[in-house]
Amino acid sequence: MTKLKLALCQIKVTDDKDKNISKAIEMIKKSADNNADIAILPEMFNCPFENPKFIEYSEEINNSKTLNAISKIAKEKKIFVLAGSIPEKIADCEKVYNSSFLFDDNGEIIANHKKMHLFEIDIPGKVHSKESDVISPGDKFTIVETKFGKLGIGICYDIRYPELSRIMALKGAKILFYPGAFNFTTGPAHWELLFRSRAIDNQVFTVGVAPAVDESLSYQSYGHSLLVNPWGEVLIEADENEQLIFQEIDLKEVDKIRKEMPLLKNRRTELYDINFK
Repeated sequence: MTKLKLALCQIKVTDDKDKNISKAIEMIKKSADNNADIAILPEMFNCPFENPKFIEYSEEINNSKTLNAISKIAKEKKIFVLAGSIPEKIADCEKVYNSSFLFDDNGEIIANHKKMHLFEIDIPGKVHSKESDVISPGDKFTIVETKFGKLGIGICYDIRYPELSRIMALKGAKILFYPGAFNFTTGPAHWELLFRSRAIDNQVFTVGVAPAVDESLSYQSYGHSLLVNPWGEVLIEADENEQLIFQEIDLKEVDKIRKEMPLLKNRRTELYDINFK
């Protein structure tokens, strides 16, 4: 199966978990009704992007109101869902992870990516955030085999590290998903540029899904969910408002671009290489 339809669910995340979950379910239903194969939710789609909220909203994977709801709708509507991320609490310790979950069309979790690179920024008068004050970093690469082929998963700040995207591409991923929540300082400057760069670097599709802007929250998401093809072209992009957008892609385009310009094949690995576990 090389052709698939993606649904980018740009949710307006509020300080109300039940409301956020309901909106996610609504968008997943609409995605399935529009024949989407995969619905993608934003980073921290069930809570505001604020350190205290990560603790307050955190859930254990085996006792998660959020994940149980996503599993149920994925199974009911027979659709894959990338549940952008939620704060995942670990039962036997104090750790909380920023975790993304991929559900198959039977409602089963087939991948769990824990954000590897934790967001840190301090631009006086503009934005300050230090995710590591609350969140622990993951240490595993996430490449999962599906009926669509191999998919790679990162989260937000992970996209700034080209080594990660290259490793996922070398391991066979043809689509790289990065649910994220850039802000109005980094977003206009880097959001589209990074997704286009990682797509061009590795000749893959890249997908970023963000929360919509909510002016009542202290951290403002930039929105602008997008999908980029292996040639670095933006196929579709939202604005900052809540919306559901769709795009069909053909994974054969990855093979075509790599044949026409054999970027990965032409690497000088006798001079350099990436070593990974």
